[in-house]
Amino acid sequence: MEPVTQPPRRSDGFVTRVVGDEMVIVPVRAGVANLEAIFTMNSVGASVWRRIDGLTTAQGLADGLAQEFAVAPSEALADVNEFLGLLAAKGLLAAQQERP
Repeated sequence: MEPVTQPPRRSDGFVTRVVGDEMVIVPVRAGVANLEAIFTMNSVGASVWRRIDGLTTAQGLADGLAQEFAVAPSEALADVNEFLGLLAAKGLLAAQQERP
């Protein structure tokens, strides 16, 4: 899986809610929630998701994760890149546009 090189940005059309200890992400199309395609995230995934703002790079996300969870920065970056790849594959991230 290739690392994300541009700051990731969330796709439109999703509603995020915290339920208990998990974050729940529900796709919404034409004002209707698709309950068949609900995504849940644990505290680590939720921490990354909250930081995705379209401005913060994968390295910036990893730096925040390393601080919050006291893990090595290199491990955090590998985990963030893997997680961003999963989010992209599931359509939760907007497609990255190539820069000239």
